[in-house]
Amino acid sequence: MSLDTAKKQKLIASHQIHATDTGSVEIQVAMLSERISKLSDHLQKNNHDYASRQGLLKMIGRRKRMLSYIKSKSTKNYTDLIKKIGIRG
Repeated sequence: MSLDTAKKQKLIASHQIHATDTGSVEIQVAMLSERISKLSDHLQKNNHDYASRQGLLKMIGRRKRMLSYIKSKSTKNYTDLIKKIGIRG
């Protein structure tokens, strides 16, 4: 469940910190959240796809670690990011 190039560019543009930023933690969290939502929709239709379920759990764990890193660096950036992405609400 990868993202197409147009969707990636849109996510980068909406979450980048400066003009040449393409891989900051905020962008990585946004891309992971989009992949997680697409994979969750897939698993609701295909509930016996255990390999994809395992990949989903790994992505959720990676996103959780990245969010805890952002929270340790700046609580304001953390709250802004989760509001912008729409998670934990």
